[in-house]
Amino acid sequence: MAAPQDNFRLTPEAVKVLAHPLRSRLLGTLRRGGPATATTLATALTTNSGATSYHLRKLESVGLVADTGEGTGKQRLWRAATSSHSWERTELAHDEDAATALGWLERDYLRLFSTDFGHWLDVAEAWPDKWQDAAGMGDSWVTVNPEQLQALRRDLDEVIERYRDVDPAPDGRRVTLWAAAFPLEPDDIPGAADTDTDTDDNPGSDRP
Repeated sequence: MAAPQDNFRLTPEAVKVLAHPLRSRLLGTLRRGGPATATTLATALTTNSGATSYHLRKLESVGLVADTGEGTGKQRLWRAATSSHSWERTELAHDEDAATALGWLERDYLRLFSTDFGHWLDVAEAWPDKWQDAAGMGDSWVTVNPEQLQALRRDLDEVIERYRDVDPAPDGRRVTLWAAAFPLEPDDIPGAADTDTDTDDNPGSDRP
């Protein structure tokens, strides 16, 4: 699927590094808030600066974060190396540890969505009516093959990219967009063999 020019494609090594509760939060915090020191990040995430520095270096080792070179003294100023990352499940499937790490990461993102959207629901009534009406969630379904689904996701990415380039309006606020595309009947696996296979000499027979 199409992605921003600075999208980072997760390698097996990168996904194994990123699949960690603090590292995932560090990367997200840097992307949302911009460059920060380990001390600032530790305060924001209620951890200690030593552990934060260690995990930032691990993220740096696979290209997910970078030192801006603008820190003072021993304080390094960190930034997210790219604005987004993506992956192909089949590219990681051959590495058992990477596949396990990706499974954790995807479920962590699911938990994060539930937490973030739940918080919006908690405070939504305090926002102006026009914001309450504009925000929200929904679901729909279409019948497509894998190639059409990829094309659909590319189209959605292109729409989002158009809005990235728009000059912010005076009353603009940053908005998070989550998207998931998966089969409506996930247990109806294409090509799956019938598990009720007859084992007698005449497979078509229903004799006792």
